[in-house]
Amino acid sequence: MRLKIMFSHLSVQLMAAAILIGVLVVCLTGPAWVWLLVPLGVLVQMLNEYSIHRYLFHLPAPKKQWLFDLLYQVHYGHHDFPTNKGLFFVPAWFAIPMLCMNFTLLWFALSFITSLALPVAAIIILVGGVGTFLFYEWFHMTAHLNVPKVWVERHVTTLHNQHHFRDFSKWFHVSPGGHVIDRLMGTAINHEALKQQQRMEFIRTMGLRPDDPRLVAARLRFAGKYGFTKVEIERAAVV
Repeated sequence: MRLKIMFSHLSVQLMAAAILIGVLVVCLTGPAWVWLLVPLGVLVQMLNEYSIHRYLFHLPAPKKQWLFDLLYQVHYGHHDFPTNKGLFFVPAWFAIPMLCMNFTLLWFALSFITSLALPVAAIIILVGGVGTFLFYEWFHMTAHLNVPKVWVERHVTTLHNQHHFRDFSKWFHVSPGGHVIDRLMGTAINHEALKQQQRMEFIRTMGLRPDDPRLVAARLRFAGKYGFTKVEIERAAVV
C-alpha cells in the first residue's frame, strides 16, 4: 500500500528514474572504486534535507499570495493538513530543478580536478543522494500513516510528530540518523524538556492564525488539487 502511494506521485517516479540513470552512467563511464563514494552522497543529501527543511520550507510566510502559494504547496500545506497524502511528497517542480542544479554544480566543479567528473557526480548525486531522498520520502510518508511500523519507523514517527504537533522549530530531520544533525545544530529537544514545554501556538499553521487570509486563499485555490473538503477547509480556519 505504501509503495502504491509513493509511486503514484510524479516526483517519486522521476527520482527513481534518476537513480537508474545514475547507475547506468557509473557502469558505463566509471571505475569500480567509484561505488565507494555512495556514502558521501548519503551524507550530502542528509545535510541537504535538513537545510532545505529548516531554512527554505520554514521561511516566514511571504506577503505576496503567489509566493505564499508556492510555499504552501512545498510545505505549509503539509503542516496545515498533515494527513493529506497529496502533500506528503516534495513536488516535482521543486525536486527536479534542485536535483539538476546540484548535479550540474558538482559535475562542473569536479571537471576542473578529474577526468571522472561525470561518474563521480552521478554516484554522489544521482545514486547516493537520490537514493537517500527516496528513503526520506518513505519514512516521511510512513510517519503520517496509521500502519504497522518497525522500530526505526516508530522512532522517526515519534520525533516527527514532535515537529508537527509540539514545536515546529525542532526536529527538522526525517531520515533515520538525521537526529544527529538536529543535535549538532541545536534543533533537538529531549523528552524531559518537551514535557515541560507548552505546545506552540497555532502549531498546525506554523505560527500563523488559522484564519490568515493567505491560508484561506491557498486552501480554496488548492482544494481541487489536493481534495480538501468544504468541512476540512472550514475546520482548518477555526482559531
